[in-house]
Amino acid sequence: MNKFWGVDADPTAQGRIKGAEPVAVLDIGSNSVRLVVYERHARALTPLYNEKSACALGRGVGKTGRLAEANMAKALKAIKRFALVCRLMRVGKTFILATSAVRDAANRDAFVGAVEALMDCKVQVLSGAQEAHYAALGAVAGMPGFSGIVGDLGGGSLETSRIVDGRDTDGKSFELGVIRLQDDSNGSPSEVSAIIRERLQGAELGQSSAGESFAAIGGTWRALAKLHQVMRKYPLHMVQHYVVRADEMIAFCDEIIGASSRKAYGGADRVSSSRRELVPLGAAVLAEVLKAGQFKDVVFSALGVREGYLYGKLNAQEQAIDPLIQGAEELSVLRSRSPAHANDLIAFSAQLLAVTGVQETTEEARLRTVACLLADIGWRAHPDYRGSQSIDAVAYGSLSGMDHPGRAFLAQVIAIRYDGLKSKTASSLVALGNAALTERARLIGSLLRVAYPITAAMPGILPRIHCVVDDARLLLILPDDLAFLDGEHLQNRFATFANVAGFKTAQVRVQ
Repeated sequence: MNKFWGVDADPTAQGRIKGAEPVAVLDIGSNSVRLVVYERHARALTPLYNEKSACALGRGVGKTGRLAEANMAKALKAIKRFALVCRLMRVGKTFILATSAVRDAANRDAFVGAVEALMDCKVQVLSGAQEAHYAALGAVAGMPGFSGIVGDLGGGSLETSRIVDGRDTDGKSFELGVIRLQDDSNGSPSEVSAIIRERLQGAELGQSSAGESFAAIGGTWRALAKLHQVMRKYPLHMVQHYVVRADEMIAFCDEIIGASSRKAYGGADRVSSSRRELVPLGAAVLAEVLKAGQFKDVVFSALGVREGYLYGKLNAQEQAIDPLIQGAEELSVLRSRSPAHANDLIAFSAQLLAVTGVQETTEEARLRTVACLLADIGWRAHPDYRGSQSIDAVAYGSLSGMDHPGRAFLAQVIAIRYDGLKSKTASSLVALGNAALTERARLIGSLLRVAYPITAAMPGILPRIHCVVDDARLLLILPDDLAFLDGEHLQNRFATFANVAGFKTAQVRVQ
């Protein structure tokens, strides 16, 4: 253990959960080779390191049946560096997954052997059915309540599965990867759609999926989602759980496909160079899938095969954990002055809402719990920036298990908690929700502002304080030994909360 400025610290584990052992997944795909190191193997996965190398292993495999020597060399060079990263980060377990390009190549054994020698770890070459299964689990991991069809678009293939009640069935694999399509169509957009329609035969979409949601996974589709957000001026540039109506996305895909046949499509400069030529192909696949399945909407998932594989290795009890709450608990442990205070806050807020007659759905109570867990994560920042920095951590962080309106709600709550009801810090995200969600954010945010002058974010005080309604007045009851807490600051904040809750008069009372 080293000392930094008199503070005991482990230089290899700054800002990390105590005792957490990193786990890594090396994903060898047809377009890129990617290493992701996660803080620990848990229900909520927090990336410590995430890097890809565009190696295009799938280039030409459909025609030659072999991995090109130059592409293998490029991939192995990247993997050698990734092996060093795993050693430096003291990764406990590494899982290596190879998909379509390696699966289909006649010379895969030599390449797999070289990877295993570099990583000192076995390579799992996934079948099409296995790839579809783990992609589906990735969608479940990030969107626990999702029901519908999942599609994972890679460089060499498209895998689809149906998810019902958290379980996947009917896994299929189609030769519709964007690199394979680029090779087979000679890069001609006019030929791509016909090839896609022909190869989608047997996908069993049609009437069986009409009106359902389609979950889109894969780097090219993520790039397409980001492009859609930019071009439509969407206020939250976050792919995870981004939902677009099917007809709107089909129209957008048609714009991309049409423009690419004449000139660079709009926003192409916002797409990474390794994906730029592939986005029109990904757009063509998505448009044809949405049409064939008559889906109502498409929801993009940033979690896929890697996260699904790790999720599949958890036991049933661990899989049942709420990823959003677990992720928020971890942030509370890492950034709050006292994580135990968050538990007091959860109970205190529940009591205040019950007394004021505010009803909660299960989802509303869940988001309130998360808001309490995240309410003190900005305390180290300068007071002028605590709100904005906390909002960034919530709205743009790696938390999963919530949709975009949920992110907007939490951002508004945190903004009000730090900056008051007049805060405009999260105003750009308000449009993602609705008037009812905004009003509830005002209620919860003003409630949180009542708690902190009382406790200074320390546990043990809130359980001794409660609210009652007396003749249409809302009363905050302090015990005798805490009478000194009754001051103008607390009175003003409690009056503000009472007003938002619909009470014209409020009082702090000692008894």
